Amino acid sequence: MSAASRRNPFPVNWPARVAWVALAAYTVYAASLFQLTWTRFLTGIDNGAKFLDRMFPPLLGKWDLLWVGMSESVEIALIASALGVVLSVPVGLLAARNLMPGWVTWLARGLIALCRSFHPMIVAILFVKSVGFGALAGIMALVVSSIGFIAKLFAEAIEEISLKQVEAVRATGAGFANVLIMGVIPQVLARFIGFATYQIDSNLRNSTMVGIVGGGGIGATLFTAFQRFDYDFVLTILITIIALIMVGEIVSGWMRRTFQ
Repeated sequence: MSAASRRNPFPVNWPARVAWVALAAYTVYAASLFQLTWTRFLTGIDNGAKFLDRMFPPLLGKWDLLWVGMSESVEIALIASALGVVLSVPVGLLAARNLMPGWVTWLARGLIALCRSFHPMIVAILFVKSVGFGALAGIMALVVSSIGFIAKLFAEAIEEISLKQVEAVRATGAGFANVLIMGVIPQVLARFIGFATYQIDSNLRNSTMVGIVGGGGIGATLFTAFQRFDYDFVLTILITIIALIMVGEIVSGWMRRTFQ
């Protein structure tokens, strides 16, 4: 029997095994730092059961507060989505490496990376400190988040287009703006509409969170209810948020089917 045939067809990958063992050991070590014990878990389950018991039945007598908070959250989401979409178009175009020079794309992608670096709640805290409590801070935070998401995907969609159509438009002597309108936008319009509708749905969810840190909307109402121990009203707010997100999902799906 030759040496090649005697060779083990399933050799042991010792580096991978050592890496998995090290990862498991570190996981156990990290769990010990955070005091993740079974006793604490059981205690949490008992406390959670008591908390849920205080939430039922939901309180249905504060419709005015609920309506004001939910309507403000919807307005924040729609305004932030509209501004974010409008601002994302030029940023995405500047970030496309197949249309712009390298130094321009680096600056645009740096801006996108900056917008994507922080969670909307962290950005909302910064704007609350800058412009004060209220819807303006929430809108500005969600605009930053929208630019980071839509501009990145828009730039990647442009980089995947067929340049033959672009070259054909250029061959007619068209300027740069006409090249974009006739050669680039038609190839990415459907995907851009999909990105925009998804961002509207995402901003509906995030608009309920930024209010917790002072960005307006139903999040502020939810935080106040927690502070007052009105857990039955908390449940009402949570149910309303779930209903709002489901309606937003239905509307965004309809928009994708209609405009794509």
